[in-house]
Amino acid sequence: MVEENAADLPEREGMDYDVVIVGAGPAGLAAAIRLKQLNAEATVVVVEKGAEVGAHILSGAVIDPSGLDKLVPDWREDPDRPLTVEVTEDRFFMLSEKGGFRLPNFLMPPLMNNHGNFTGSLGNVAKWLGARAEAMGVEIYPGFAASELLFDDSGAVRGIATCDMGVAKDGSQKGAYTRGMELRGKYTLLAEGARGSLSKQIIAKFALDKDREPQKYGIGLKEMWEVDPAKHKPGLVQHSFGWPLDNSTGGGSFLYHMENNLVSIGFVVHLNYQNPTLSPFDEFQRFKHHPMVAETLEGGRRIAYGARAITEGGYQSVPKLSFPGGALIGCAAGFVNVPRIKGSHNAVLSGMLAAEHVQEALAAGREHDELIAYENAWRSSEIGKDLHKVRNAKPLWSKFGTLLGIALGGFDMWTNSLFGFSIFGTLGHGKPDYASLKKLSEVTPLTYPRPDGKLSFDKPSSVFLSNTNHEEDQPVHLKLADPSIPIDRNLPEYGEPARLYCPAGVYEVVYADEQNKKDPSFVINAQNCVHCKTCDIKDPAQNINWVPPEGGGGPVYPGM
Repeated sequence: MVEENAADLPEREGMDYDVVIVGAGPAGLAAAIRLKQLNAEATVVVVEKGAEVGAHILSGAVIDPSGLDKLVPDWREDPDRPLTVEVTEDRFFMLSEKGGFRLPNFLMPPLMNNHGNFTGSLGNVAKWLGARAEAMGVEIYPGFAASELLFDDSGAVRGIATCDMGVAKDGSQKGAYTRGMELRGKYTLLAEGARGSLSKQIIAKFALDKDREPQKYGIGLKEMWEVDPAKHKPGLVQHSFGWPLDNSTGGGSFLYHMENNLVSIGFVVHLNYQNPTLSPFDEFQRFKHHPMVAETLEGGRRIAYGARAITEGGYQSVPKLSFPGGALIGCAAGFVNVPRIKGSHNAVLSGMLAAEHVQEALAAGREHDELIAYENAWRSSEIGKDLHKVRNAKPLWSKFGTLLGIALGGFDMWTNSLFGFSIFGTLGHGKPDYASLKKLSEVTPLTYPRPDGKLSFDKPSSVFLSNTNHEEDQPVHLKLADPSIPIDRNLPEYGEPARLYCPAGVYEVVYADEQNKKDPSFVINAQNCVHCKTCDIKDPAQNINWVPPEGGGGPVYPGM
């Protein structure tokens, strides 16, 4: 492999701004818009690794509009507004293999009520916010992945550098080679979403997770279906838990009726699952055959697919948000409300809160220092109040299993909502997700039926619907710290679970002697990667490091 010495590379060109924002999702764009609302003269740039704004955004989504209401109070008056379908009915189900029962809505804590929320595409919300931001003078650069943090002599963050373009798989420069850009800012906001590569580095460098509970994650898989108009009920929101997952495996489903006969269906598996033979993708495919789900999808057409990791640690897992020269916002900080399956409202609110503290610093002539006031403010803000009420739902579920855990979690949310306290205090999460897998010898292997091509499908056809594409002749963006671990350790001990937890068929174990299962090798099909980050989270040896590929690569989600 050819390796370039940094000293031999062309010097990067650079641009200077007041604020550099990494990620054009709800948090990053809200921060940019709020900065411009407070100071029209502030120079703000947003870099986005997706080919266009919204291309990599994936969410259910039932959207709590409280963040939008605060950021753009008149958004409902815009004829091009991205959210038009209000929730009209909430349904909650506990499923068994062949049936299930509906939970009475009066048993659900008030915070679980979705009335006043909207079904829709978070990707379309991001596009709409992006247009608003650009109209205010924010510079947005899609197709440019932030690959490196820049530091000043004191160790403070002073901006980012984008990926070099035109690097061949062997590391050499191709004819179209272009050096990345330096985007330097007085402050840098990281809004990369769950398990962002730069956020991961900054948390480690400044020990931002010290004295915090480990961050917890789920993997969310989603499909968009066009269904029979006779079965379409705009505004109907349906959630379930139980089958096909067993009682010790956390997760659940959603089915949201949107506009134009579209139904968003998804499945979440908590990544602290124990059985290494579990495949979240195949559990999702099984789920769609349940009678309560199949009746909606039969006769319909699947038109899109995607997958993404979700932060689930909540209140006690939020790292320190500020560091010298910048801050974490949105899902990079872990602001998802797990029981509500909602995070976009908190993402917008956190972007606004950070922007307000950045502007205060800029007005005082400060730069590259720590925005400690932002860190000190979030717990007493709407974000902290939202997360504090539900802080024990995830730990109780993990500790006691689905049936008892959800019952206890519901009770705890009631007491927090009504009386402002919990008999449990604030529970811990225990070990990180990668440490939860049992050995093959300790579990009963799971098997899955073949997809029927009508309700259930295979990974290749699903990845095709995600419009995923990467430049093939580029360095593999899934880095193995030790290339021997997948075959020498993970395969005999766990059956190499990357084959199964990856929802896109990126990882394979290939045998030279297939019949006798001899001479295995580990294959990485990086071209298939949908950027879900599950491998970076769940690998039991923490051997896989996800880094950004060449800018613009990855999925292009249509209205997801």
